[in-house]
Amino acid sequence: MSQVQHTLLAAGEASEHRPLIITLFAVFVAATLVITVWAGRQTRDAADFYAGGRQFTGFQNGLAVSGDYMSAASFLGIAGAIALFGYDGFLYSIGFLVAWLVALLLVAEPLRNSGRYTMGDVLAYRMRQRPVRTAAGTSTIVVSIFYLLAQMAGAGVLVSLLLGITSDGGKIGIVALVGVLMIVYVTIGGMKGTTWVQMVKAVLLIVGALLLTFLVLLKFDFNISDLLGRAADNSGKGSAFLEPGLKYGATGTTKLDFLSLGIALVLGTAGLPHILIRFYTVPTAKAARKSVIWAIGLIGAFYLMTLALGFGAAALIEPDEIIASNKAGNTAAPLLALHLGGVDSDWGAVLLATISAVAFATILAVVAGLTLASSSSFAHDIYANVIKKGRATEKQEIGAARWATVGIGAVSILLGALARDLNVAGLVALAFAVAASANLPTILYSLFWKRFTTAGALWSIYGGLVTAVGLVLFSPVVSGKPTSMFPGVDFHWFPLENPGIISIPVGFLLGVVGTLLSKETPDAGKYAELEVRSLTGTGAH
Repeated sequence: MSQVQHTLLAAGEASEHRPLIITLFAVFVAATLVITVWAGRQTRDAADFYAGGRQFTGFQNGLAVSGDYMSAASFLGIAGAIALFGYDGFLYSIGFLVAWLVALLLVAEPLRNSGRYTMGDVLAYRMRQRPVRTAAGTSTIVVSIFYLLAQMAGAGVLVSLLLGITSDGGKIGIVALVGVLMIVYVTIGGMKGTTWVQMVKAVLLIVGALLLTFLVLLKFDFNISDLLGRAADNSGKGSAFLEPGLKYGATGTTKLDFLSLGIALVLGTAGLPHILIRFYTVPTAKAARKSVIWAIGLIGAFYLMTLALGFGAAALIEPDEIIASNKAGNTAAPLLALHLGGVDSDWGAVLLATISAVAFATILAVVAGLTLASSSSFAHDIYANVIKKGRATEKQEIGAARWATVGIGAVSILLGALARDLNVAGLVALAFAVAASANLPTILYSLFWKRFTTAGALWSIYGGLVTAVGLVLFSPVVSGKPTSMFPGVDFHWFPLENPGIISIPVGFLLGVVGTLLSKETPDAGKYAELEVRSLTGTGAH
């Protein structure tokens, strides 16, 4: 039996370990459901459902923000990317972390002061309500669905590995199960339930990563040089594994792809709807600032640990073994847990099951946050303010959010089944590119440019959205490569895997062009009100 088969057998098919794995998963899911039901009983009005009643402290929200941000992409995708591509894989960690500085300096406090529940609230403050809320709602839903794809793909890979499921039908069934759980979390718990689940999951994920990091370093007597040397030798790439260029640098196209990825990662966070709505859950602007500072500390520590996870997997596991388990490397972290505990040992099975259950809890928490962001935007922006023209009751609005959750869940299950073999970090990078192309320009122009108009907002959102999504559809992510979503066909003409280098400047440029071409006269009084409110918090909800 090959080493690959041996590991996969130990990981999923050894019947004596399966009850333990299923029990741990059941405990995690049951615990999060109990939290959700408890929080759901305290959800009485729209402020509770959308913003958790604005009762969370800066530390609690910082913990929840980090729980929302440290997704399957962080834990599974980055560890896999580092294990297969070394230095170039770590670029995801750097990009995800640096992005927080943009969110902290430009967006967190003004956004919390200016809006109530969604990004659309900020745009609608000084522009025509119906068109900008429709655009903001559409953009929020598209970005959230791109991000949900990554989580669904991660869930399918993870549970398939653990339970020894190799059939495509079984993997699709797992994706569907995650979708159903996510619908339950959001419809019952709202923002309160989602926030508590994210806080618990953040603690579990950091503790799990800390344990694996300690065990990896212990294996090499805390000598990082030995760890990196073994990783380089075991990868089969030698010193090139520890240098830039293994994934992004062989050709001019891959260098451009790296630049595109970097731009998308750094600018994307400040436009992610599920991160933006977290700033509405705190009572004051000071608490919003404090929550971002806590999040930066927690996320920074975690991303440092992804170095140990990725290079540890590269040092201790053969590359063929990682690829055989999942083509994109998404199972590197769980396989590392198995190897650290011992492939044939009960301790290895316990460690694998524990780390995988934590990763699964990560996925559940993040999909709940994403679904809540998109369903809130549909209910609050599109249903209540566009369809009902501001005449919807709170009860009707929350009902619409719950039905939207079901619809978004169904779409995510369908698309997640198609994306199950793609690297989850790469999928999240696409969501970042779409967010940075459509949402970020409009938010920044609304907050800081007095001349900005409704037309500029619509040009920016729709233009950035169509450009980013259109380029992704005709990129190697969807067709033309063995690792594409549809590997058997080839209709790609855009050479890069991330559209950010084109679509983000287009989003910013179209905002300017749309504004300058429109005959609309901006309301200077409204802008002055927004400026005072965004900077001081005066009049904020």
